[in-house]
Amino acid sequence: MNKLATIIVDDEPLARKGLAVRLQGFDNVDVIAQCSGGNEAIERIKSLSPDLVFLDIQMPQVGGFDVVRQLLSDNVSMPIVVFVTAFDHYAVQAFDIHALDYLLKPVDHKRLAQTIERVEAFIGQKKANTHKQRLIDVVSQVTGSDSGTIIEQLEEDKPVSTSPYSDVLAIKDIGETSLVPTKDIIWIDAAGDYMCVHTIEKTHILRKTMKELEQLLDPKVFIRTHRSAMANKRYINKFGNQVNGEYYLILTNNKELKVSRSYKDKVKKAILS
Repeated sequence: MNKLATIIVDDEPLARKGLAVRLQGFDNVDVIAQCSGGNEAIERIKSLSPDLVFLDIQMPQVGGFDVVRQLLSDNVSMPIVVFVTAFDHYAVQAFDIHALDYLLKPVDHKRLAQTIERVEAFIGQKKANTHKQRLIDVVSQVTGSDSGTIIEQLEEDKPVSTSPYSDVLAIKDIGETSLVPTKDIIWIDAAGDYMCVHTIEKTHILRKTMKELEQLLDPKVFIRTHRSAMANKRYINKFGNQVNGEYYLILTNNKELKVSRSYKDKVKKAILS
């Protein structure tokens, strides 16, 4: 019996180990590699040509969708990709429609068995092109990218956008996860152990540190103004200083943000670039 050469990709060591242990119970699965990040995953997938990849979506710098984009852009022979995610509701609807399969953390053994059966059946039907289209569709729907543009770029051998920074910010609130497009975020400030993510429509509360957010958001777009605040460059209307020597930003919604002295030179350079 040919085994499914499998790679596990997750930035959490316990999550990788847990899934690997569960997969040991399947005689038709051979875990040939485990990766802790997106860049490593891209290289191992290219070099090992696995049949199956369990791919975590939320990883620092290069997430699961970025891995898929890069592989599609490089015209790599795509393995079957099963997304592993903590998302629910909104995102899962997209996976239900487009993805071959997905697993919610923590991974349940019975659900994993169903996934392996589905993968075997899919490979038996040799629907590689269908799977590629599904990957394009799910990345498009969840990240907000245009699937038509992605397909056109691939057909014309043009590079597909593979920014290491997130197009969306996943914010969990009372059992639901909202996927907030980063282009809609005006500014972010700290409130104790939480971050207030202010968008065009509402304010979301996120339990992350400012340092973690800096790793997720494009520094060319999101400018740190203070140790506890950052602003989206697209919504900055004015940069100035008051008679007392303090610096500030005026955003397009008339919100005034203080700019600390330690950040003023970086803010000025970012705005002029």
